[in-house]
Amino acid sequence: MPSMTDINNEIIGDLEQKNVNIGDSVRVHVRIQEGGKSRIQVFEGTVIAKKHSGPSETFTVRKMSFGIGVERVFPTHSPNVAKVEIKARHRVRRAKLYYLRERTGKAARLKEIRQ
Repeated sequence: MPSMTDINNEIIGDLEQKNVNIGDSVRVHVRIQEGGKSRIQVFEGTVIAKKHSGPSETFTVRKMSFGIGVERVFPTHSPNVAKVEIKARHRVRRAKLYYLRERTGKAARLKEIRQ
């Protein structure tokens, strides 16, 4: 009988592809099912939170769309998340960046880490 860690490792799969941190600017490629067709939609923003661990791990991405803040929660190990591109990494000193919800424009900037 397989142990719980074996099952979790099988569900998680490749961790390297989806290794995002708080404060990263990311482009999340999501599979959208419409009728009988499937397409990829890109959601681009800043990771403001990560929750849970293992197969149930999620991360929240926030973007500004026409002056309105839009947040979306993605399961890290979902098969519907096709790809996560990390555009830039930023230096943050918090585990959750919920304070960015009240900030707009230059006040919402984060310090980029040069590599």
